[in-house]
Amino acid sequence: MGFNWRYLVAIIGIAAVAAMALTKLYSVPPQPVSGPNFAFSKPSDQGTYVVAIEPETTPVKQGELHSWIVTVKTPDGKPVESAKITVSGGMPAHGHGLPTSPEVTDHLGEGRYRVEGVKFSMAGLWELKFAISAPQGDDQAVFNLML
Repeated sequence: MGFNWRYLVAIIGIAAVAAMALTKLYSVPPQPVSGPNFAFSKPSDQGTYVVAIEPETTPVKQGELHSWIVTVKTPDGKPVESAKITVSGGMPAHGHGLPTSPEVTDHLGEGRYRVEGVKFSMAGLWELKFAISAPQGDDQAVFNLML
């Protein structure tokens, strides 16, 4: 009974296939986990504007009416003075909108607008959507908030 070369070749083949599989498995970089962006300043969806939001009072509390300042600028930083802004939003996970109808009540200058009547009725992830119409074009910015 001599040495069986077939077994040695088979073992080397299996080891090579296993090594290639492990190399492939560990050479793929991990994919980042995508979640909500909680930034309070961002480009609008089409990049027409840079929009920032800020509550007039903090902390933002559930069940209370809030006022927010929305600042709209062009990408090169110039204030947008003649914007018409409509506000909507809601809880995407629950499939409902805001319990109020917020609206712009004042133009404060320098691209800043006061929005009043914002209310969050429960804890969780909320969206605030600002549809902007101005001479530069129509666009929107959506902000995520966690209460």
